[in-house]
Amino acid sequence: QVQLVESGGGLVQPGGSLRLSCAASGVTLEYLTVGWFRQVAGKEREGVSSITSYESITTYVDSVRGRFTISRDNAVNTVYLQMDSLKAEDTAVYYCATTSWQTMAPLSPGEYDHWGQGTQVTVAS
Repeated sequence: QVQLVESGGGLVQPGGSLRLSCAASGVTLEYLTVGWFRQVAGKEREGVSSITSYESITTYVDSVRGRFTISRDNAVNTVYLQMDSLKAEDTAVYYCATTSWQTMAPLSPGEYDHWGQGTQVTVAS
């Protein structure tokens, strides 16, 4: 079975940093495009960042550009989301997901096939 497990969430003060991890089993992330998404109560799930399997092309939503960095380490079958300069509005449950797309990195949740269970990120003082 395909399994994606997010970790690294927690409580952090505004301006702080967190690194989220998406560890996969039952699937090789090297051959998949991976996205990070977030969702807050009462709002639709939002695409945050994605990285293609081919050439590792990255995409970011405007609100996190320059603050978040997505990367992959194929040796350990893991994709990361480094989050710096965190703001209160970044508070959400963060999910990783995969798609079989190779050369494009969509931010639309509907394009992704497999999802993790999410990790809570809370930014507050």
